[in-house]
Amino acid sequence: MSFASCLLVMLGGALGTLARYVMTMLTAPLSRMMPWGTIVGINVVGSFIIGFFSTLTLADGRYPVSDNTRLFVMMGLCGGYTTFSSFSLQTLDLLRSEAWGRALANVTLSVLLCISAVSLGHLLATHLNGQYVQLTQAEEQSDMEGEMEG
Repeated sequence: MSFASCLLVMLGGALGTLARYVMTMLTAPLSRMMPWGTIVGINVVGSFIIGFFSTLTLADGRYPVSDNTRLFVMMGLCGGYTTFSSFSLQTLDLLRSEAWGRALANVTLSVLLCISAVSLGHLLATHLNGQYVQLTQAEEQSDMEGEMEG
């Protein structure tokens, strides 16, 4: 963990947070009864981006990038943009106002749509890579460590 890496994550996080704020303001009129801006505009879009970028930019992907670039985009930008803290607070607010059905819909839609979006991003990037690639480089490293031990 270098100082430069920390700065890149902080810069990405700041930009991601700003993008989240802008998206929240733009989708506020749609989010009166359900937090659609958070569900779709932030969590689903952010999940797609991280799934797509993480696969497309692996060392053996079509468009490999440096570890620092991956940190900037995945940890910084996506981390600042899509967090589940707002999701959790909004769900609690729905529960506290006894909107049980909307709270359940918020949880269900958020989880299902975000897993679908990260899968779609991964599949699209795999197609662009022209081959199957693992979702994260951590899996690759784990496989290599297992081979070294065995």
